[in-house]
Amino acid sequence: MPLYEYELCEGDCVVCGGAFTLKRPITAKPLEKCPACKRAIRKKISNFFTPSILKPLSITDAKKAGFTVLKKVSKGEYEKQ
Repeated sequence: MPLYEYELCEGDCVVCGGAFTLKRPITAKPLEKCPACKRAIRKKISNFFTPSILKPLSITDAKKAGFTVLKKVSKGEYEKQ
């Protein structure tokens, strides 16, 4: 389930702190009011996770994962490795 970040449209709140994060199914209806203080809220645009260091995929790793590895023989021609 994705995480959604929300903030109050106006003011601040002691109960929710003015912003909160919820784990909700994609099929759920969008929230219009804070579940804690019942004030109007809006969904924030949030960052998404991307790994900062990616390990290159080796030929053996690709084969173990079930991929077919091809080698370029000439222009437009490939053969299985």
